[in-house]
Amino acid sequence: MNYRHAFHAGNFADVFKHIVLVRIVEYLKRKPAAFRVIDTHAGIGRYDLAGSEAASTEDWLDGIKRLLDAELPEPAAALAKPYVDIVRAENPDGGLSRYPGSPLITRHLLRKQDRLFALELHPDDAETLANQFAGDFQTRVIHLDGWLALGSQLPPKEKRGLVLIDPPFEEPGEFERLVEGLAKAHRKFATGLYALWYPLKDQRERDAFIGALQATGIPKILRAELMVRAPAHPARLFGSGMILVNPPFALESELQILLPALAKVLGDGGNGGFRLEWIRGED
Repeated sequence: MNYRHAFHAGNFADVFKHIVLVRIVEYLKRKPAAFRVIDTHAGIGRYDLAGSEAASTEDWLDGIKRLLDAELPEPAAALAKPYVDIVRAENPDGGLSRYPGSPLITRHLLRKQDRLFALELHPDDAETLANQFAGDFQTRVIHLDGWLALGSQLPPKEKRGLVLIDPPFEEPGEFERLVEGLAKAHRKFATGLYALWYPLKDQRERDAFIGALQATGIPKILRAELMVRAPAHPARLFGSGMILVNPPFALESELQILLPALAKVLGDGGNGGFRLEWIRGED
């Protein structure tokens, strides 16, 4: 499975993932102390929905466009509003031609004391991302394998922050790397918040991943999944998940509100589903 950002920008998985990202960053802003967001697979920052990659799939039509066209019930609408506002700010003409990736979404939310470290391995994408943030002293773009960052960039000097791990799943073994990377990062920065994205395509692979996470012994792991269709054979993408380590205390209750609303809007025929459960609680 190739989940390179440009081909799937603004799809249902992005909507879910980025709303969760926004909710976590908004929580971090409740305290005056500075924090850092480390985005390990940052992409190019901004995506042209009419460009050749996004146009080849048009996944955004069943993702961000559906959300913008829908009227979410309260209080789900209020929880999604900061994210929706960022997307609309990227499209000031009122249409929908550009989609902000995770580093741009994060940057919209930062205060003057906060920092963003955005890592990207693909050389052309890293250059594009660096150009997006040229002259921005709060953002550092690093041409580096995001998996290596989990050793070299932790802990951040602020001692507060979020690590977003969103690999493209271009090669076999990404689930194993997620588990290994999280375990390594957690040993260096146990108090940090972690958000790991993963695709739902093969249920056996997903179940093995969850079992491996349980076996790490890392406490406070929340699992959130959004399904937009039933699993199929042969396997195809039917949903996406987020593993959340040390999640904000309010996030579980917010997801209990958001997930049913997103499942209805983004699910095929309004028949999506969701799962929200603790893999491990506090020790």
